[in-house]
Amino acid sequence: MTAPVLLLPDWPAPASVRAAFTLRAGGVSTGRYASLNLGAHVGDDALAVSENRRRVAAGLGLPAEPLWLSQVHGTAVVAADELPPDAAVPQGDAALTRQAGRVLAVQVADCLPVLLAQRDGEAVAVVHAGWRGLAAGVIESSVAALGYDGEELHAWLGPAIGPAHFEVGEEVRVAFCAHDGQAAAAFAANERGRWQCDLQVLARQRLSALGVRSIHGELRCTYGESDAFYSFRRDGTTGRMAALIWLNASPC
Repeated sequence: MTAPVLLLPDWPAPASVRAAFTLRAGGVSTGRYASLNLGAHVGDDALAVSENRRRVAAGLGLPAEPLWLSQVHGTAVVAADELPPDAAVPQGDAALTRQAGRVLAVQVADCLPVLLAQRDGEAVAVVHAGWRGLAAGVIESSVAALGYDGEELHAWLGPAIGPAHFEVGEEVRVAFCAHDGQAAAAFAANERGRWQCDLQVLARQRLSALGVRSIHGELRCTYGESDAFYSFRRDGTTGRMAALIWLNASPC
């Protein structure tokens, strides 16, 4: 059995914080979903998705089943510790926990995953930041929900569609520049009268404005590396990767 291929964040999070990002190799899904698709909502065989999730859990030694969100490109932050044991899949684009052993996750296939960890290791959050959620303030909502100054947080930005492949219309540029004129630096005009957009730059600007100084990232493009990543913009019907974060019961 091929083990799931995982990317471990390179960031100075405390030892109590564990995190990973899944790539597309090491699963059992086939066709457009090959092979480690973790999305149960994209048309893949349910048994294959279940096995893929099991492999990720085993490979990472997860202490619990991840909290899989129903993502809607909004700004809602799910307080995982307040959910009852029999809760339905919660709707939201971010989640946080202060409880050891509770695993948070967001699914992506071009959108930007953001991990947040308190410097003292007492709380973590995960954020799904597509352009709509990013423009609407999902990062700001997540930092506010954690309740700490930005200087007390570490942030990690995972792989996402890069500016060479992320073409957007004028309405996207306007949405960001209306919030902060410096966002213009994340857009480059192309020959089609549209804009190439850099999600990583936009996320870093938002984090910096909140006082977050410890910002780290993986500058890999999901669109450009078909062997490593799923990409909705490239392939349409496709699988999903996941960014996961949790607190260990003990710092080991």
